[in-house]
Amino acid sequence: MYKILEKKIMSETVKLIKIKAPLVAKKAIAGQFIILRIDEKGERIPLTIADYDRKEGTITIIFMEVGKTTKQLGTLNVGDSLLNFAGPLGRPSEIEKYGTVVCIGGGVGIAPLYPIVRELKQAGNYVISILGARNEKLLMLEKEIEGLSDELYITTDDGSKGYKGFVSEVLQKLIDDKKKLDIVWAIGPVIMMKVVSDLTKKYNIKTMVSLNPIMVDGTGMCGGCRVSEAERLNLLVSTVLSLMVIWWILII
Repeated sequence: MYKILEKKIMSETVKLIKIKAPLVAKKAIAGQFIILRIDEKGERIPLTIADYDRKEGTITIIFMEVGKTTKQLGTLNVGDSLLNFAGPLGRPSEIEKYGTVVCIGGGVGIAPLYPIVRELKQAGNYVISILGARNEKLLMLEKEIEGLSDELYITTDDGSKGYKGFVSEVLQKLIDDKKKLDIVWAIGPVIMMKVVSDLTKKYNIKTMVSLNPIMVDGTGMCGGCRVSEAERLNLLVSTVLSLMVIWWILII
């Protein structure tokens, strides 16, 4: 059993929990994920590692309540336990000294970006962070990432904080200002990562994104999570269609 040591409510639907999992924390690296199961009747779901502490033996995950399991996970409190907590899984981020790196996080994607920012800074890079959300209330880990960044830019769709607009617009301004950008990380909604990738492609800037395809075993053996160029397009289309359906349900 894996005990919950800390819980924070980041927003109405976004929660943070810190879990005692010393063996996972011992091996965890930025960019990896875990698969958890709440109880014997629960489903297995993958969640990206938002932080880890090898000394304390803890793993932090930040998640949005969007389905049955994440909503159930959000009801758990300090002292409750998870039945299964497998990891770390997945290929870690390629951390090295690149020079000037831009780290872009959108919405809940800011959470998995945090350990990447930290390790890129520890590797000696000049770190420019761009954080975006629909509004100020949905921004997260701003102070933590600011403390690790040489430059920090905030964007909100409604202009409630920082620049009114999108993260890609701030990135375009950095490029227009003739800043030499060696690599870009972008984690967030699929459409945001696509716009960022299309932009950096024009300038031949290496870019890393984080996709969230359907996952079964979590190791890549079943092939369900493998993403080809055509599958990337299908993932984008399915995401956009899902958002349209949700929007339609909300207005009727």
